[in-house]
Amino acid sequence: MNTEKKVLITGASRGIGRAIAIAVSGAGYHVTAHYNKGKEEAETLQKEILQKGGKIELIQFDVSNRDECQEKLDKWSEENGAFWGIISNAGISADDSFPGMSGEYWDKVLRTDLDSFYNVLHPLMMPICRKKQGRIITISSVSGLMGNRGQVNYSAAKAGIIGATKALAVELASRSITVNCIAPGIIETEMIRDAPMDIILPSIPIGRTGKPEEVAALAVFLLSEEASYITRQVISVNGGML
Repeated sequence: MNTEKKVLITGASRGIGRAIAIAVSGAGYHVTAHYNKGKEEAETLQKEILQKGGKIELIQFDVSNRDECQEKLDKWSEENGAFWGIISNAGISADDSFPGMSGEYWDKVLRTDLDSFYNVLHPLMMPICRKKQGRIITISSVSGLMGNRGQVNYSAAKAGIIGATKALAVELASRSITVNCIAPGIIETEMIRDAPMDIILPSIPIGRTGKPEEVAALAVFLLSEEASYITRQVISVNGGML
């Protein structure tokens, strides 16, 4: 069991993050589940994991607020030491065609989806570097790999995550810390609720949407000792989309 190995999962109250939290706990890790506004959903997740015998605590902050991230994560590190794993999952979308896209839509997606890479990971770097072991996993998207109509802001943020992940992997490799990226495709979450599935499904060779649990299974593997020689990789979970 890995109960002394603590794993931070941002955006854990719903969607892919929730599935990752449940799977990571099921694999025996101690989960620190982050949420921002979804307190009730996070508490439901906590209750579910505790009922199954897992270990979990909740932490609240806004990943787009650098000062708040620094304050909350510095305090956590002082009290608990370094995380074994950090899964940077929190993100939003705000879609529109680029000619009509407002500066507000651009800024809030970049600040939440891309700036959070720095805001969350940077305060935790020195503790994990001193420990000289650990796993960092970022969540990008098929949009960051191939671009997507109406998502110039989201695609830019998710592509930026890929570049940042690859660079950080090089910096941390000598400390036995792996850094990898998961790029989900069309996954059954609230984010695809209004998506034109009649247009999207023909572009997926497997012919269906993915399940959050299928992304979570990969995250659990990348946390494991068996994945210790895998770093600087972007792994797609997308049913064969190109």
